[in-house]
Amino acid sequence: KSKIIFPLIAIFIFLIGYFSFEEFKKKNRTKMANQYNSVILNFNDGDKINTVNELINMIEKKDATYSPLALYFLIDNNLIEEKNKINELFDILINKKNLQKEIKNLIIYKKALYNSDIISENELLQILNPVINSESIWKPHALYLVAEYFYSKKQTEKSKEFFNKILSLPNVNKDIQLESKKRLTRDLSE
Repeated sequence: KSKIIFPLIAIFIFLIGYFSFEEFKKKNRTKMANQYNSVILNFNDGDKINTVNELINMIEKKDATYSPLALYFLIDNNLIEEKNKINELFDILINKKNLQKEIKNLIIYKKALYNSDIISENELLQILNPVINSESIWKPHALYLVAEYFYSKKQTEKSKEFFNKILSLPNVNKDIQLESKKRLTRDLSE
């Protein structure tokens, strides 16, 4: 009897622990959602300092959904003007271990986009390398950003190179493909 009872008890304890943990994660997720909504509503009341602190706290919790949303809210509303601080917050999210690959690539792309007007070519490429060297759905976006960066710097050959890379990719977003073709034929043709 004990050979049957002990494994059954172990399975029962395991199942209780598993479902308890799942319920705990679900409650934390709901708590994060409520906290995010509350912070956004308080921002409408004009409590900027508290809003910034709450959103930074949410980013530091490294939630896959609400941490990026908190960062984007800070950026969209210019709540933090120090670019170094924003980049630190981007890095917190990028360095999160169990973040889905495409979410991480999107965050990397947004970091590059955020910094593209103030950084050098090498810094931009360094930020975007993980996306450019992958098969991510964000790869065409990253290539387009780099191509436009070079175009704005009047480096037409480099710009052409990146626009052509976009056109050589399979299954490219049609809008990016169309804009790349337009740029090549209208502005970069010889």
